[in-house]
This record gives sequence, C-alpha cells and structure tokens, in this order.
Amino acid sequence: MQPKGLKILMKRIKCFGDEATRRKYDRTCFAYKFKDDFSVESMKNKFNKLGKNDFVKMFFGGKNQKTVFTNFDKYYNDDIEIMGQDLESEINITLEDAFFGNEKKLAYKGENGKLKTIVVKIPRGIQNGEKIRISEQGKPGKNGGKNGDFYIRVNMLKHDIFSISGSDLIMDLPITPWEAVLGCNVEVKGIDSNVLINILPGTQTGEVLRVANAGYLSGNGNRGDLLLAIKIMTPGKLTSDEKDLFLKLKNVSTFNPRIH
Repeated sequence: MQPKGLKILMKRIKCFGDEATRRKYDRTCFAYKFKDDFSVESMKNKFNKLGKNDFVKMFFGGKNQKTVFTNFDKYYNDDIEIMGQDLESEINITLEDAFFGNEKKLAYKGENGKLKTIVVKIPRGIQNGEKIRISEQGKPGKNGGKNGDFYIRVNMLKHDIFSISGSDLIMDLPITPWEAVLGCNVEVKGIDSNVLINILPGTQTGEVLRVANAGYLSGNGNRGDLLLAIKIMTPGKLTSDEKDLFLKLKNVSTFNPRIH
C-alpha cells in the first residue's frame, strides 16, 4: 500500500497540465504532515542521493517512465536551485611552464557546440596529472543555481634534459674518462641558473651528485635538489695522438675493473 504522501505526489505529477489543480495539490502536499518522515523534502533528498533514474524506478516502477521523467523534471526543477555540471579537459605544458608559472589558452567546445577559449593560469610547482580548478566556468546552473566548475588536467611534456621526481630534478651529467680519473670542475645549466659542479678524482659511472636547492618546487614553494647522474663517455673517433696516448696508458696501467 502506497504511503499517503506518495499518492499526493503522484497525483501532483499527473496534473501538470492544469495549473489550478497543480496549485491545489501543492498546497496539500506541502501542508501535509507525512508519517515516518515521508515528506516532499525527504523525497527530494532521496532524489539527490539516488539520481533521477533510480528514484523514479523505486517509487514509480517501470511503467511510463518517460512521462514520469518529464513531469518529475518539471516539478523538481521548478523550485530547486540546481548547480551546473562540471566540465573537464586537458592541457599540455612544458617543465618551464610549470616551474616559472605561465598562462596558456585552451580551446574547447561549449554547450552549443561552438568553440570557446579560456585562459588557464598554470600555478608554479604543479605536478604532472594534477588538475587546475576554474570556479564556475562549467555548465550554467538552473533556477539560480551556481555554474559548475572547469577542471583541467595537466599533461607535462617530456623534457630533453630534466625529469621530475617529487620536488627534485634529475639529469644525466656526461664526463670524459680523464675528467673522471683526474677530477675537474664542470659548469652545468640548471633550470633557472648555471651550477658549478666539482667532480672528484675517481668518480664512477652511475654515481649521483646532489646540488641542494637547485631542483623543482614542492607544494609549499620550497626548492628540491638537482640530482646529477654521472655517465662516463668515451670518444667514438680518436686522432693518431689520442690513440698513441691510450696505447701508452694500456701498456703502463695495472688497472683491471673485472678483478674489482
């Protein structure tokens, strides 16, 4: 047996074409003290939780659902502020865009299918995959409801030199065999300034040198570190003099890396 409140609401839905009758049922519906908290307000709350499809199926079954949807939409939307739907999109940025902050234009299709353009402010220190929220730039609301928001996912393009790990920047540092053996100072171009690196004698491939406060940005704006992965590179072509020197080194050196 249907609760009395539900019968009133169903009658209200059936009489949408008759304004006077609808007002009569509205007064009855809102004035009625429903049992077990079965009120119009509770049904609206249940509608919000379930969604239109599940709500209508629960209370009205499978018959004439298309008509019920149409009438219920008219009833529900007449006096409820409805927030507009959110929009989502993606934007490609460079590491420099993310490190220094930048503004990028994003083109997208609006509700009417026309191409629209919005300016996206890239916040400093944003990470790959994070979303930028632009308030109330989504679909328009109804009955005075707020517009939805616009969420833009950031895709950071692969960089030629640097990769990001949290707030650190990582890069390879190629050096020559004699620089690794004898040690040297090497100037490295960081993301925002040049850094002088001291290569110690006997440096090996795979070692990682750390330069504090020369990396990327953390969430609170602090700098991470710059990590330099050492790679010892050998020349592909040798002059006759270079070849003679390597032959002399071969003849006099007792070093055998396979023993160690």
